[in-house]
Amino acid sequence: MSIAFSGPDNTGKTKQIGILARRMGRAATSAGPLDHYDPRWAAIKAEGMARWWFETGPVEEVADVLATSYLERSRHPFSAPVRLLDRGIPMLEASVAATVAVREGLSATQAADRARILLAPYVTDLRAAEESEHTLVLLHCDDPEEGTRRSLAHEVTVTGTYAAYQRHLHEQISRLVDGGRFPMAIRIGDRPTVAIQDEVRRLLAPLHPEVPVRALSEVHVTALGGMSESGKSTAGEYLRTQYGHARLKVGYLIEEAAGRAGIHDPYRLGSVVQAELIVDALDRFCQAHHFLDSVSIESLHDFDSTAELARMLGPQLTIAYLDASEATRTRRGTVGTQDVVDRDLVKSARGADRIASIAHEVIDNNGPRLVLERRLDRMALDRRWPEHQPSTMPVNALGLPVHLESYLSEFLDRTTGLRPMIDLLAVTGSGARGKYQHGWSDLDVLVVADASSLGEMRQILADLEAELGGVKLGMTVLTRAECRAGAVTSRLLHVLALIGSGALVPLWATPGLALPAPDAVTDVAASLRDGIQAAIEIRRQLLKGTPDLRALYKVTALLAKVQLRFSGVECPSDGDALTVLLDAKQQDTSLVITARTERPAGETLARLVLQAWLDTLPGESQ
Repeated sequence: MSIAFSGPDNTGKTKQIGILARRMGRAATSAGPLDHYDPRWAAIKAEGMARWWFETGPVEEVADVLATSYLERSRHPFSAPVRLLDRGIPMLEASVAATVAVREGLSATQAADRARILLAPYVTDLRAAEESEHTLVLLHCDDPEEGTRRSLAHEVTVTGTYAAYQRHLHEQISRLVDGGRFPMAIRIGDRPTVAIQDEVRRLLAPLHPEVPVRALSEVHVTALGGMSESGKSTAGEYLRTQYGHARLKVGYLIEEAAGRAGIHDPYRLGSVVQAELIVDALDRFCQAHHFLDSVSIESLHDFDSTAELARMLGPQLTIAYLDASEATRTRRGTVGTQDVVDRDLVKSARGADRIASIAHEVIDNNGPRLVLERRLDRMALDRRWPEHQPSTMPVNALGLPVHLESYLSEFLDRTTGLRPMIDLLAVTGSGARGKYQHGWSDLDVLVVADASSLGEMRQILADLEAELGGVKLGMTVLTRAECRAGAVTSRLLHVLALIGSGALVPLWATPGLALPAPDAVTDVAASLRDGIQAAIEIRRQLLKGTPDLRALYKVTALLAKVQLRFSGVECPSDGDALTVLLDAKQQDTSLVITARTERPAGETLARLVLQAWLDTLPGESQ
């Protein structure tokens, strides 16, 4: 099967063919450039190809050389199951039409007609050749004028003739696309190389079983750079253990891909090829481990190959440069000062120190490990947890008692004036769901604020305490940095998830505030810790002579919520969670009502929910 990659200049045809050919190995071969298929090209190159093409060569000769080359290529035998062609048969017509348009001053329609006349002697063979090809066209965009501008922007120097040729070529290709001559079309826009390759494979995979289905689809790569002993290995291991990143070495990737390609010394090759080898090995590894969505690679030692890697992967790549002083790095070295100095010299010669200038994250790693890990947390979660700008609602929408509405309104008035001391305030728990019960419920509040405002807030809370009317206030204060780094308890993470999903609407947020929205999988997994603690607390309460019924009920409800969450059921209400769990276990749901006030019912309910939790654990013999 032949697959032809067509398109105007500088759309990446050769790059995409090379990536796919390397990935497919022996299953694919590249047909190479057209000038391999007609001996006349040698003399043309000696004269100067542009001069012959646009000035000295008769247009009949230009059409003949091109048509002969295309046809000879189509007849040339190949042994691989798939042959990849640079430019398909429709591009011959487009190229000849664009050439005569420039040389003879023709309009697009006139040039197309003239090209058909020039190619008429070959029409039967050309039609057969085109029918044997699967044609894919790469376009900058749908607008020929903008496409021309983008093609020319890649050139170092541009002559007037070449610019006119590109303009006409884009018009002719657009005409052929509209006429259905290119059944598969990709608009590359500003997308990186690998994203285009992924779309290429999605289009071509149904045509032949040897074509890979995707290219690093939905995989994010964190590339770690830095000088010797800067903490790259520590960072890679933390990302592996904390966030499940596959941890790979750049040297392994290059050598693995080079071995497959029969390249004996890949480090003597250019930076572009080295980056392509890294991507090829990553692609193979991630396809073999299809469950991966995050990979870290270390260490980046070459500036140019890193820059090319960034161009190829685009937003799928985060370059993290770990920066530490020479004194710090020397102190961390285990072999001695000179060893660090010697390794630094090698890295500097390759431009490893300059990688900081193109890094997405430059991490100061002169301090304690905890500081490094918090930076890595934020870097990892910035990608996993999308930011959400919460909407707000008025205090009276909560349905709270009047004195609590007044309390919250006064607190907001005093903390959100001309210079707000808080970033967000949200009521959580039953008060946020319209199920506040006087004498039973607390007033739980989440505040996002800088720690520097704690003194002023403490005074405000003291001034307003009487307005609570004996209601217990549970106020939690977090900073934005803690939210973004995920440095929160599992219950607070759940609150952030509710705010991010819109299920919990704050009463106030500073304009433009964006908070991370933890994903559901992380939220459910984190809640396991709450379940463990709740199961322990239930037994503490049951061992008391007189358990606190309110505390026992609430911790029992929490354990029920956690168990239901693992079944995909979210029940914010205590009573609803207990009822649903008991019903699922075919137990008496009337206990949910009496357990609030009657000790036997409360203890029975607690034991049932606790046993449901313990039943999830393997027995001694399992």
